[in-house]
Amino acid sequence: MANFVYSAINERGKTITDSVEAESVETVNSMLAARNLIPVRIVQQDKSNFSLSSLSSVSFGATVKTKDLILFTKQFRSMLQAGVPIVRLMQVLVSQTQDKNLRKVATAIGQDIKDGMTLYAAMKKHPSVFSSLYLSMINAGEISGSVPEILERLIDIVEHEAKIKKDIKSALQYPIIVVIALVIAFIILLTFVIPKFVDIFQKSGIDLPLPTQIARIMYQGLANYWHIIIGVIVITIVGLRYYFKTSVGRYNLDTFLLKMPLFGPLFLKAAMSRFAAIFAIMQASGVPVMKTMEVVSDTIGNTAISREFDNVRDKIQEGQGISGPLRSAKHFTPMVVDMVAIGEESGNIEEMMRQVSLHYDDEVQYAVRGLADSIGPILMVGLAAVVGFFALAIFLPMWDLTKMVK
Repeated sequence: MANFVYSAINERGKTITDSVEAESVETVNSMLAARNLIPVRIVQQDKSNFSLSSLSSVSFGATVKTKDLILFTKQFRSMLQAGVPIVRLMQVLVSQTQDKNLRKVATAIGQDIKDGMTLYAAMKKHPSVFSSLYLSMINAGEISGSVPEILERLIDIVEHEAKIKKDIKSALQYPIIVVIALVIAFIILLTFVIPKFVDIFQKSGIDLPLPTQIARIMYQGLANYWHIIIGVIVITIVGLRYYFKTSVGRYNLDTFLLKMPLFGPLFLKAAMSRFAAIFAIMQASGVPVMKTMEVVSDTIGNTAISREFDNVRDKIQEGQGISGPLRSAKHFTPMVVDMVAIGEESGNIEEMMRQVSLHYDDEVQYAVRGLADSIGPILMVGLAAVVGFFALAIFLPMWDLTKMVK
């Protein structure tokens, strides 16, 4: 038997902290459930460094990992389909969830529901965990009485988006590592190798060639003004971060990303896939078109495209349909516009958007592979430029030194 200290919420909504002897955490969960207590945290007591106050600390602003949110949603859906009451369901989720932040959020949601809130209202209090798309889908499910079906579609789209992000990160991981290695190698060669050779060449009375002079000037600037250089870099990074958090800065950054060679088409295709997938799911869930466009605008992930959505939504509200306003927007591809038009004519826009999403999923995968293939030669050119520069800076004067010795 081990001693466990727990923090739980009683029927009056108050948090209580106590200890109990049990064989395992599962046993403690069962004991608390029998007492109608919602566990917040259960910790096996340790002889070293233990504080009861740490049990009551809740950080509702913290985010959770996508995989934990997917697992949470799957468990939620399974128990709803099995007919488990919502309050009991949340108690089980609290005991099963591994992520501490998500566990605390689930505890708060369970208590809010017990106090009479709807599931949507309880989840809306945690925007750092549940996106606007997630909340809108839950709201639509509660209105239509089909929350389990909505959760099924949510799982699909969250997994879909996680896969796209993973593919893009995988494609960028190797280039980033290579660029960082090049920068480190450049600084090491400039700081430790070049000064020793320059000193030898100057003592020999050799006229330094242009590459060596450039390397010497760069070293002197780095050695004498390193603190200014670091300060400028830090100020620039902080300033850009602040600027990109503003609406104008974010819009300019997103517009620039869409225009970048290699990366721009990839980001656009990923946005089109996201748009089509969300649109199809929202329409299948019975969400009105105007609400769908609002949710898509909030969740598309690119401010430049979001502004186009806002213009499209205004024109739709005036009764101009969907395909017409989309056709006049900047960033929407002809395929998306044509498929929307066909869907409007046939009354099957949901299926058309699903096909568009599948198409652009494949396009994103091809673009990711092409990105990796295209970046390879660029990195080779950069590597050759760095190696060539230092080779010229060192071996040109060394050649002159050899001739002088002869």
